[in-house]
Amino acid sequence: VSLGFIKDLQIEGGRVAFTIELTTPACPVKDQMRDQARAAVLQVPGVAAVDVRMSARVREAVAAEGARQLPPGVKNIIAVGAGKGGVGKTTVAVNLAIALAKCGSKVGMIDGDIYGPNVPIMLGMKAQLTTDGQKIVPAEKYGLQVISMGFLTADDAPIIWRGPMLHGALQQFFREVRWVELDYLVVDLPPGTGDVALSLSQTVPVAGAIIVTTPQQVSLADTRRAVAMYKKLNIPPLGIVENMSYFVCTNCQHEADIFGRGGGEQMAGEMGIPFIGRIPIYQPIREGSDNGVPLMISEPDSPAARAFMAAAERAAAQVSIASYNRPTIPLTVVR
Repeated sequence: VSLGFIKDLQIEGGRVAFTIELTTPACPVKDQMRDQARAAVLQVPGVAAVDVRMSARVREAVAAEGARQLPPGVKNIIAVGAGKGGVGKTTVAVNLAIALAKCGSKVGMIDGDIYGPNVPIMLGMKAQLTTDGQKIVPAEKYGLQVISMGFLTADDAPIIWRGPMLHGALQQFFREVRWVELDYLVVDLPPGTGDVALSLSQTVPVAGAIIVTTPQQVSLADTRRAVAMYKKLNIPPLGIVENMSYFVCTNCQHEADIFGRGGGEQMAGEMGIPFIGRIPIYQPIREGSDNGVPLMISEPDSPAARAFMAAAERAAAQVSIASYNRPTIPLTVVR
């Protein structure tokens, strides 16, 4: 009640009805909140029946006066990055974006890996972009609004650009695309600590970054550098996702720790940032990425898909916490 979540309170005799308006449709504890609220009200003398409805309104990140502004139509920007290539970052980004959409959020996706735009392949898209006379209209699939350099170049054409051209392309993706009522705009960054992450931090306010790693030490070392970079760029780490965490044999269900075990979670604890998910090695994940049908679409009830969903819910919760705690009144320093 003190947080302002209770809306539309109605009392008729012994019947009480109200709505709990959450800060994200992807809240991981929404069912518990509903059940606990119902149980608490039923304990009030004279209450015979309780009707609890759930809704959500994602809060828009508020930028200080004079600071970088969000693109029109976008409430929150989530970056997905990795300290090194080969850890499955884009696969994780695509499935997390679809998971957020499946929760009821409005989600867009920018393929920020300008040199290697793989998002269209993973979504099975060969879009021809159009305009509405003023701005580019993003392509749509699986509930996502999507923009990528892959829509603008031939499949085998290399993109040979220096940093300023990358910066210009990223600015166009944010400012010259008609994003429509997005709760979350997910940006798939290239691996490492290069130009695109720097341009992102200079162009728009970012709610936070999800960092993808594997359990092995060589990946964790680069992940630490990536976390340090995001902090230096004032992009708060939302959490660590440990991809390819373990392999489950389809014949005997034995779990094999091919790349080690628990490294991502341990590192997150040491660095004081949330650990938001452990994704297994599962053949349909790879097949879905190659075939353009991500696991969240092809096998939404599989254990691996549930792991993606849990990670998406935890990331959304971190965004909500940061947004709720952020002051909405600009601060002025008087000298």
